Parts: sequence; structure tokens; C-alpha cells
Amino acid sequence: MAEQSKSPWRALVSLIVVAVVGIGALIGAHFTQGAGFVPKLALDLEGGTQVILTPRLIEGSETTGTIDQDAMNEAINIIRQRIDASGVAEAEIATLGQDNIVVSIPGKADDQTLDLIRTSATMRLRPVLQIGAPGAIDPSLNSQSGAQSGDSATAGLTPEEYAFMVADQNGDGKLSTEPLTTPENASDPAWITEQVLYDFLLLDCTDPASLLSNSADDPALPLAACSTDGTGKYLLGPTEIEGQHVSSASSGMIYSQTGQPTGQIGVNIQFDSEGSKVFKDVSTRLYGLRDTDPVRNRFAFALDGNVITAPGMNAIIPDGGAQITGNFTVDSAKTLANQLSFGSLPLNFEVQSEQEISATLGSHHLAMGILAGIIGLILVVLWMIWQYRGLAIVSAGSLVVAAFLTYLAITILSWAIGYRLSLPGVTGLIIAVGITADSFIVYFERIRDEVRDGIPLSGAVERGWRRARRTIVISDMVNLVAATVLYVLAVGGVQGFAFTLGLTTIVDLVVIFLFTHPLMALLMRTRFFGEGHRWSGLDPEHLGAKSGTVYSGRGRVRQLEGEPTVDSGEQTIAERRRQARLAAKVEEESAE
Repeated sequence: MAEQSKSPWRALVSLIVVAVVGIGALIGAHFTQGAGFVPKLALDLEGGTQVILTPRLIEGSETTGTIDQDAMNEAINIIRQRIDASGVAEAEIATLGQDNIVVSIPGKADDQTLDLIRTSATMRLRPVLQIGAPGAIDPSLNSQSGAQSGDSATAGLTPEEYAFMVADQNGDGKLSTEPLTTPENASDPAWITEQVLYDFLLLDCTDPASLLSNSADDPALPLAACSTDGTGKYLLGPTEIEGQHVSSASSGMIYSQTGQPTGQIGVNIQFDSEGSKVFKDVSTRLYGLRDTDPVRNRFAFALDGNVITAPGMNAIIPDGGAQITGNFTVDSAKTLANQLSFGSLPLNFEVQSEQEISATLGSHHLAMGILAGIIGLILVVLWMIWQYRGLAIVSAGSLVVAAFLTYLAITILSWAIGYRLSLPGVTGLIIAVGITADSFIVYFERIRDEVRDGIPLSGAVERGWRRARRTIVISDMVNLVAATVLYVLAVGGVQGFAFTLGLTTIVDLVVIFLFTHPLMALLMRTRFFGEGHRWSGLDPEHLGAKSGTVYSGRGRVRQLEGEPTVDSGEQTIAERRRQARLAAKVEEESAE
């Protein structure tokens, strides 16, 4: 009994701790990072900025003709990657007709985000000078490899101080931007200047902000760059070939010299006449480093200053036709080919219009949606009062707690991952009222079934909970799976609906386990609920307790004389009913 008495309080304290941690995190983020106390709204509820772009071919390029649909799609993908990396969520990017791209950003877009949209994509091919782990340098580590440093003198240094100490090769307290010696070619390590080494050491590719368009991408200078997936970083030499010299790129099956398929997928690249001449010299130089320096044997394709691939050179390419091999799937090879093809079709984005747009649905619709949710909540509580009387206290309290936790979660997600609440998301929140109410109904009806079968109220709550929780969990799991599938397969506003539906389903499980059942267990210790008051919703007499029992007060029932004895503490409901049916049958046979 002592363990059972602690259990409700333990669950409630756990819920309070979760809520306090969430509130504390939000308050801390508000004062340190400017996080708001209300969720951010999506484009349909807040409005934002709309930019209409028209891609144009760069003058003087060898590519002629119109821009095809593949190039338009790749342009949209690049713009989307830029906006996602900047932390803007719920942006809408689509084509307008055959020649324009419409970008709509919720809220007030800053100049940096707008510059990311306006700027054309730039593909540059650079030799690799050095490769490192994605994170910034750590003074407690001996190198980027992660080995622990034995030099205690570096332990107290900041990453900036340690990077400066490593990069300052001359020890003069200044970081030079010029090579210490004259480089012989773009692959010469002399290009690793003190300044670019310092930038490379502090570059943190695990930070999405590092994947933004790199404004320091000067083709004549070395560059510290991240891979586009953020899993590695590179120190690159000066640009040797501009992406506009890639005339084509395609993906497909790799064939052997005898024409037999190998089962591997690769990406084929073809340079134009000028690019082929340069690439022949580059491939000759890099191929010579294959055995002596595998790192500098690589050649990086950098899009917007980020490395999309950096393959090694396995042969001299005299005709400008290269093939990239690796652990490609059909989809990944096609994606890489599209990215490389975009460099062969150089585009500038001409801004046709840039304007502030109002919310398509607006604050009025948001207010109506919230009002509908409140009305639905009130109706559910009124129905609970009519149907379950005193138990409506538990249901109303649980709904309030669920609403608070959901609001807290959405507000934290708005700060942490840039989530924005759309009208379909509000619809998902309203539906959550019904999902949470379903859990109460299953639980309450299970308890009342136990009471009808003669179980004392204290035992009916625990027995009812053990049998109701499985149904509740299975029901919520079905909702969660449906929401997950819908989120993965859907696009746009439907994803917002699926997200809030999944979130509120998780909140429902938290509330029913950490609040509803513990509160019910505590209320059973009170006289009003524990003795089965007629307005408690658990009055055995009004519930029609059967199986030869009658209510005798204080939440207990007694056996009627002449009726079959039922050990309600040991037998299941089905067993008690079966025993009652057998007793009735015996009585009928005796009467005959």
C-alpha cells in the first residue's frame, strides 16, 4: 500500500518537472536569444514577403537556348536549401508559369535572407588541400582527429585563441593572407595561408548557418568550405574551372570495358572544349598525387561555396569526359547529376517584383479557429458533466494540462527549429480535443464497468486502469503512425496538420499517464469519490451494480442472501458473469 500511495505523487511530480524545465528553457531563450512567448505563425496566418524571380542565362556562356524544366527544378532546390539553412521555416517556393519562380517567406524577411534568394548559384571546381572533421577545433583535443591533447597549456584557451596559435606559423601575432612561398600550382600547400587555416580550424559545419551561400568564395583565393550535408569540411585551393564549363552531367549504370553492366551507379560529366583542356592538366597533376598524397588527389565541386562532392582522381582525363563512382543509389546519383548540370547552365536571377503580402487567411480566421477550439472544449466539458458528473473535474483538468503542454511545446519548437503554426496546424490542435476526450471515456467507462460488476471503488480504479491503458496506447499509436505517414508523404499545409496531430497525440499519452490516472487515484482517497457519492459519477447503485450485489456505502458492495458467492478480488469480470449464469441455470433446473 505504501508503494501505491507514492505512485500518484511520483507521476504528478514528474509532470511538474517536465513543465518547469520547458518553461525555464523558454524563459532562458527569451532573455538570451530573443525567443517569443507565443508561437510563430505561418504564411497563411501572418503574411510575409513575396519575391518573383526570372532565371536568365549568363551572357557569354556557351549554353544557349531556353531554360528547361530540370534547370528550373534545380534552381528551386538550391533556393530552398539556402532558405532552410538560414533557419526560415514554412517558406513556399514554386514556379509561376514556365519562366518565373515565386518565393514566399513568412514574416518580415531580413536583407540577408533576401540576398540568398536574389543571388545566382555559382559552381566552381577547386583542388582539395586539406580535409577535417566537421566541428570547430577544440583546445582539449590534440588535432581534428579527436585524440586527447597532452599539452595542459592549451586546456584553458578558447577555440579562437587556440586556432590563432596554430595558424600563426610565423609567431608574429598576425595572420597573413598571402602565401609564405610562391605556389607552383593550385594544389600547392603553399596556398594554405595563415588566415585561411584560421578560418578552416574555426569552421563549424554542424551549424546550419555555415551552409549559407559563402560570400568569401573568391575564385582567385583558397577557401575553407563545408560539405553540403555538413558531415565534413575542406580547405580548397583557388578555382581552376568554373562550373559553366561543365557542358553536361548524367547518372546511370557503370559498364565494364567489355560493355557488361557492373551493377554500380555512377555520374558522368562532360566538359566543354575550354574546360577539357584545363581538366586534362588538372587530372594529370592530381593523378600524380594518388599514391603520395591521397588528400590532395581530390578535386572538389563547390556550389555556393559548399562542397557537393570531392572525388579522387584515378586516371588522366584527356577528352574532358569524367566519371564519378562511389556508393551511389539511383536517387543520390540523379541528385548529384542535377547539381552538376546546374553548373553547366549558369543562371542569374532577375528580380521581377518584391513586395509585402498579407495573410491569405489572416488573423480573423486564426481567431475563429481558436474560438472554435474553445467552444469545442467547453462542449466536451459540459457533456462530461452531464454524463460523468464529478469525474468532469478530472477530464477538465486533463484538457487544461494538455492544452498548456501543447502550447508550451509549439512555442519551444518555434524557437528551437523555426516551426510556424499554420491554419491546418490549428485544425490538428482542435481535433486533439476529441482525441484526449476519447482517452477519458475509455478510462471512465472501464472503471464504471468494474463497479457494475461489484468491485470496490478503490479496486475498480486500478483494475479499470490496467485494462484501459492498453486500449488507450494502441489507439494513440494508430493516430501517431497515421500522422507520421501523412507528414512524410504530404506537402505544404497538410504537413502542418500531420505535425500538430502527432504532437498532440504524444501529449495525450503524457497527460493520461502522468496526470489523469494519478489524479484519479488521489481523488479516490477523498470522501466524495471514495464513498461513491451520487454526484461523483461512480455511484454503484445508480450504475446498476449486478451479479447478486447491492451497494452498502463507503464504496463497497455486499452479497445478497441466496445469491452465488463471487470472489471479486480474485476472479475476472468474465469469470464472475459465467459463475452467475451457471447459478441461474441451476436455479431454473431446480424449479423445473
